[in-house]
Amino acid sequence: MAASRKLRSVNSGILAPLRGKRLAVGLSGGVDSVVLLHMLHALAPQFGYRLSAAHVNHGLSPNAEGWEEFCSVFCARLKVPLKILRVKVSKERKGLEAAAREARRAAFLKLEVDAIALAHHLDDQAETVLFNLLRGAGLAGASGMAATSKLGRLPLLRPLLGVPRSEIRAYAAAHGLGWIEDESNADESLTRNFIRRRVGPLLETRFPRWRESLARAARHFASAEVDSQNLLRGYLKGKGLRAPSEAKLLEMLKQLGSANAAVTHDGKVLRLYRKNIYLNRSEKPLVFKPRAWNGEARLPLPALGGELRFKRVRGGGIASKLIKGKRLQVRLRAGGERLKPDARRPSRTLKNLFQEAGVPPWERERMPLLFCGEELVWAPGLGVDAKFLSAGRAPGILPDWQPSS
Repeated sequence: MAASRKLRSVNSGILAPLRGKRLAVGLSGGVDSVVLLHMLHALAPQFGYRLSAAHVNHGLSPNAEGWEEFCSVFCARLKVPLKILRVKVSKERKGLEAAAREARRAAFLKLEVDAIALAHHLDDQAETVLFNLLRGAGLAGASGMAATSKLGRLPLLRPLLGVPRSEIRAYAAAHGLGWIEDESNADESLTRNFIRRRVGPLLETRFPRWRESLARAARHFASAEVDSQNLLRGYLKGKGLRAPSEAKLLEMLKQLGSANAAVTHDGKVLRLYRKNIYLNRSEKPLVFKPRAWNGEARLPLPALGGELRFKRVRGGGIASKLIKGKRLQVRLRAGGERLKPDARRPSRTLKNLFQEAGVPPWERERMPLLFCGEELVWAPGLGVDAKFLSAGRAPGILPDWQPSS
């Protein structure tokens, strides 16, 4: 049958290294895992692996015992050894799906095998990518699932990842295979089911090959993620920092893809802002009390990691006459401050001005601001408020913020 030939040729390259190895198939009893086990059983003589199956009984469905019995009968018919793994699913801090997945993965890790094969297919890949994109995932999430990855110490294989669900069902029909249906697959309160049952069919009316397109996009994202790994590894090496493990590197990339993320590594803090990586010393929680400025040329601010320097100039800076005898103080942002660096334009919030200047959010919170009473006079990188600006050749004072190296 065409369906049989199609499945037998998909991702066979990932089976070649398994000669003489123990390969376990995650068998739920659904059509996807039934087809995977049937296919791998047929290919075992060609690739020389020792095949077994593992069924995880979560105990969540009233039909769980029936599913277990089905898997036992199916494996007995194929003469494939079956391991039944009974688990308890705790969902105290996680959703049911996530908790079940975690329990399942923990159970698989107890198997005495050399690799595990799962039945994820093209539709699963497309739905995963779409789901992750809708959650605002970075490169790692948008990359979807890989044909080969790791589950702890074990290689994790997905031989059907390029095969659509329709061809898997055609294969099952061609070989007279039965399977079970999980009643939870009809529960559209679960996002993945909603995407599968509602969003997917709707997309297909306008984009018939949306699954293939999203799977192709996932490959592009995965390639970009590899490039990002290499770039980050090279950046850390260039800064004299220790090379992270592969797992730590992946976690760092994942975190850096989140807004306002701060990743600690080798005593430093890495942050990403507008596609640029910033490397700072590991910082303690900021404690800063307002400091009076009494006209000194330098004002050390160790809590902020630098010092303010004041240069006397003419025709620029803060007009000396406007602040003479006034109370000047260095404070941090409290929120809502406004500055008018250009006399021709209205005052604007510091937040907008810092954003426009490309100042990263974490640096804005540590910027020393100079106030005269309750009026903001000057901000680092933004300049002097037009109201306090020295005109002509009148004497002025030019502040300069110098962070420690």
